Amino acid sequence: MTTPLAGIIVLDFGQIFQGPYATLLMAKAGADVIKIEPPGGEPLRRRAIAAGGDTTLPIAMLNANKRAVTLNLKTGAGKDLLKQMAARADVLLENFSPGTMDGLGVGYDELRAINPRLIYATGTGFGISGPDRNNLAMDFTIQAASGIMSVTGDPDGPPMKAGPTVVDFMGGIHLYAAVMTALLHRTATGQGQLVEVAMQEAVYPTLASSYDYHLRTGKIPPRAGNRQAGLASAPYNAFRTKDGWVAIHVVTEAHWQNLLRAMDRRDLLDDPRFNTNAARTENMAATEALVTAWTLGLTKAEIAAETRRLKIPAAAVRDAVEVMNDPHMHARGMLQRIEHPSLGPIIVPNSPLRLHGADAVGAVPSPSLGQHNQEVYGGWLGLGEDGIEALRRAGAI
Repeated sequence: MTTPLAGIIVLDFGQIFQGPYATLLMAKAGADVIKIEPPGGEPLRRRAIAAGGDTTLPIAMLNANKRAVTLNLKTGAGKDLLKQMAARADVLLENFSPGTMDGLGVGYDELRAINPRLIYATGTGFGISGPDRNNLAMDFTIQAASGIMSVTGDPDGPPMKAGPTVVDFMGGIHLYAAVMTALLHRTATGQGQLVEVAMQEAVYPTLASSYDYHLRTGKIPPRAGNRQAGLASAPYNAFRTKDGWVAIHVVTEAHWQNLLRAMDRRDLLDDPRFNTNAARTENMAATEALVTAWTLGLTKAEIAAETRRLKIPAAAVRDAVEVMNDPHMHARGMLQRIEHPSLGPIIVPNSPLRLHGADAVGAVPSPSLGQHNQEVYGGWLGLGEDGIEALRRAGAI
């Protein structure tokens, strides 16, 4: 196959969301990703096992197109086995707490001595240096520490987290980018390197509007609910419809004029309360009441059709089930229906990275725990049956 990362071997110690998403993008670009888990499985799999299963949809989504092995790095034989693999690999990625791999004797310095071309990628909450290095980090707590929660929620309500796990996935995207940059550097120099991504740093730019608000006003950026804080546009909100909600964001005066046409309110084109964004912002309640009077009489689909026709930025507020079955993303191949050996019929994402001219990588269901022990240790490393059995007896796999 002609794929960008064909021939690249990745040792994937990723867990939960951040690391596995970075390596999923690599697998979907053609890399041979070997997912390495302790004998009891990574945390997400352990939860599934504790609940009486062996996998979950997030595991299936984020670990497709990978091979899976078990490895116990708390044993000498397990450490030796990792060093054998690292000698042949191009990338090792982990998102453990800082210093975990160093404490086990298989950190970057040890592995670089074995393979100077190895790219070692580590994803953490706050980085591998600095005073907050050892702070425990989860998506929720990084949302708090990064300021995301401070600007999310209603003005008179408490801080709120974003609904999706944005920090973990932003961290994973940046980890992927760091590895790709290091691979390019290696092409030029022949040398691998240590690359790291701190989740707090990865999401810092997302608050650009909030930082700008503070620079202009000297005030702490407020929570504004679904309205736009700072440089406000109007209308900018979620509006109730007959059967749900629709988000409308008017950016230009042409958008507003088209919205008045959709609402059959051309009589307001020259109304000084509404004919500029500044006026609409000043008369926010009246502006939103005007739009709400229109949206309440229509369905989400009717509003979507009309705003699409008139080129008004708007979208129906869809639930997760609607998004999973989105005809557009299925038509583009971003979402695929597959038969999973444990979960049955499921929908999994493809890579959002579209590299035209490269072969598409088909969806291969996520592997079970240790499914490829024989294939990787026996086939790739060339260990015989006796060697693999010795590893089992030693508790290394």
